[in-house]
Amino acid sequence: MAYTLSTGFAIYFVLWWIVLFLTLPFGIRSQHEDGESSPGTDPGAPVASQMGRKLIWTTVLSAVIFAVAVWAYNAGLLSVERLSKLMGIPL
Repeated sequence: MAYTLSTGFAIYFVLWWIVLFLTLPFGIRSQHEDGESSPGTDPGAPVASQMGRKLIWTTVLSAVIFAVAVWAYNAGLLSVERLSKLMGIPL
């Protein structure tokens, strides 16, 4: 493998955060939609965010995306030369 374990972990860590922010809005019901709002809170505040479920989905999706990216890199599909040629940038 062309990169070290720490580089792979750093890439996975950044990918995990990106996927977390993508999964946060799914399944959220606001207090306004639910019809019950607590005094002093915003009506758009979530009733139950289900963070544990979202963290599990984030980890699974990140692992799948990372595995596909590592496979593509090892297969030569994500090399710097290939990507620069696809974007029309001379090396």
